[in-house]
Amino acid sequence: MNVTAITLHQNFINMSTTLTGNITWFPACNTYDVPENGGVCVKYKHKQIALFNFTRRGEWYASQNMCPHRMQMALSRGMIGSLEGEPKVACPFHKKNFSLVDGHCMSGDDYKIKTYPVKIEDNLVYIGVSEEDNETYETVCA
Repeated sequence: MNVTAITLHQNFINMSTTLTGNITWFPACNTYDVPENGGVCVKYKHKQIALFNFTRRGEWYASQNMCPHRMQMALSRGMIGSLEGEPKVACPFHKKNFSLVDGHCMSGDDYKIKTYPVKIEDNLVYIGVSEEDNETYETVCA
């Protein structure tokens, strides 16, 4: 399994967040930093966020990186696909499938992951976090 490591330029890391309603958008990385039909891990404060470039669908998704089944930071390395037309990620260790739309477990188990909105502006990927997630942050992709 390949793990994508991303090095960000200092001027990109120092970019500020933008507040829209109750959502704060922070710059996660450049679009070209995320492999097609794959994912990377973005660190926001003390949280790991899995960011996915779902090229086949022309869509971007973000979720917590921790698989709630065994509490492992692994979802950014999971396989993305669709189940009955709904985008999903499968944990690379346990094969639990999670919806990238609302986070519910599509494998029939009582697990759920947090999902985050994503927007693209000028080839920059922004992830939206709520007030509870927002304080100071550090952005590092790995």
